Amino acid sequence: MHRVFTIKILLLVGMGGLITANEAAWSRLTPLAQSPDWAVLEKYQETITREDFVHLLESVYAPGGASTATIQVGDQQAVIATRKGKPPFVLRFATDANSRNPVSTTWKSRDALPPPPAGKPLHGLKIALDPGHIGGSWARLEERWFRLGKSKPVTEGDMTLLVARKLAKKLEALGAKVFLTRTKAAPVTSARPERLKEAARASLQDRGQRATSHALASESARLFYRVSEIHRRARLVNESLRPDLTLCLHFNAEEWGNESHPKLVDENHLHFLVTGAWSADELTYEDQRFDMLHKLLSRTIGEEMRVTEAVARTMAKATELPPYTYKQNNAVKVGSNPYIWGRNLLANRLFLCPVVYIEPYVMNSREGFARIQAGDYKGTKKIGGVPRRSIFEEYADSVASGLADYYGRRSRSE
Repeated sequence: MHRVFTIKILLLVGMGGLITANEAAWSRLTPLAQSPDWAVLEKYQETITREDFVHLLESVYAPGGASTATIQVGDQQAVIATRKGKPPFVLRFATDANSRNPVSTTWKSRDALPPPPAGKPLHGLKIALDPGHIGGSWARLEERWFRLGKSKPVTEGDMTLLVARKLAKKLEALGAKVFLTRTKAAPVTSARPERLKEAARASLQDRGQRATSHALASESARLFYRVSEIHRRARLVNESLRPDLTLCLHFNAEEWGNESHPKLVDENHLHFLVTGAWSADELTYEDQRFDMLHKLLSRTIGEEMRVTEAVARTMAKATELPPYTYKQNNAVKVGSNPYIWGRNLLANRLFLCPVVYIEPYVMNSREGFARIQAGDYKGTKKIGGVPRRSIFEEYADSVASGLADYYGRRSRSE
């Protein structure tokens, strides 16, 4: 939890607008982030109306007035705080929908793709698969490992990589070009916890926590596997792969306690995340304000929602899992589909293309654990008296089916 900063604003509306405020607080950066280049957003001038901008802020990206301290919305423009000693970024609105400038992106929506040949509904589509976490010998460090008695250890990073490999084959057979952000149970980043001690110290100080030896070790590890690793994957996606869609593959979990004596639960559920739900405190970080504006203005949300809704339908049918409902205030309901939520996670905000973030199966649910222990297999096995496909095959197949259904709804080439 971040410290709460009291921020006072004086907004003077004139030529271009001017904000003076607690600039030191607004110049903060999240761990390992670099100060952004606000000039990148200039290409979005007059690409969005005031009405659409406010709607997206309030319904998806910064609900509950979270942006009012750092983004001042006027009739013709929005004035956004940048950093200490620098002028605010001024976003000019389009007068109306007919006068909007076109939005330039590196990704293609379904409607911008060429017609697919018969049997290849994903033809022309570039997809990045991001197998969540790392797995292997790193699984215990990243706290995605548990074992019940003499059972096989449950390691999320290894499971997501297995799903990614299966899914890649299915998507390629359907005509897509597929890339993985990692191909083995090893980190993509070259950073290691022992080299992140100073960054960890600064992160603890920012949160008002003491830099004890235990806290430093824990925070250094977290910055390695949850921050540096994701930053590196984002650079790979944004600068090299440049896909039309990224799928973040995960398994879910409830609190399991001691990793060697984990608690199994009855709850088993499914949900999907799109980028959204920045808090007021998160928006005091310069990089987070920039990332939020970049996602909003690049209009990923429309394609994210349409693809996610298609995959949610096929996965809900295949898994028969109920939707997960957030009771915390770190997520917001987006749209009418009960499976889809908006949440501000590093992966889905740093990837610049549309992102579908998938969270099926509770690994330490009794049903989920039994299916994971059954391993990967062909056909069906009785688990709890019910014939079940391999959980990994079911996962990959239901995602592929959803994508084929969505992207296949294009006019076919002759």
